[in-house]
Amino acid sequence: MTDKRELRSAMRAERKRLAGLDAQAADHAARHIAELPPSDLVAVYWAIGSELGAERIARALDAEGRALCLPVVIALDAPMIFRRWSPGDPLEPDAAGVPAPFPLAETVVPDLILTPLLAFDAWGGRLGQGGGHYDRTFAAMPDAVRIGLAYAGQQVGMLELESHDIRLHGVLTEVGYTPARKV
Repeated sequence: MTDKRELRSAMRAERKRLAGLDAQAADHAARHIAELPPSDLVAVYWAIGSELGAERIARALDAEGRALCLPVVIALDAPMIFRRWSPGDPLEPDAAGVPAPFPLAETVVPDLILTPLLAFDAWGGRLGQGGGHYDRTFAAMPDAVRIGLAYAGQQVGMLELESHDIRLHGVLTEVGYTPARKV
């Protein structure tokens, strides 16, 4: 396998290409939210660049009656926290510069975390941006169900994971939800 830096570069380009192919991909993914594992409080994310947008999925989850929250980076080397959020609530940049709920929003612990990614495999392997924010958070919240949100074309063969990489329970794409296979 190529090193992670090379794979990240290739997958950023591929994700950007995929984003340009189907402007309705997030709408298609939102139609499959009933396939997700049950949960009361779902962490979504604010999409950056060519990440599959979670706003349409957030609106669908909200309409279904599920409570929502967004991740907040409070320190670049620490697990993220989550603050309660509803579509339309105001946001401000967190320590990583990503839009996040204001500090007065309630801090919560989600039972399902939707995460962006660059690549995924059928066994729950996830290649992220490389900052470690989600892996540190997953390690701090081991009971949360971890679901990748991606374009189906971001799937690759088996990723080589390091000891700090934490597997996903499944992935939601524009073609549906797929639970991770057992390793």
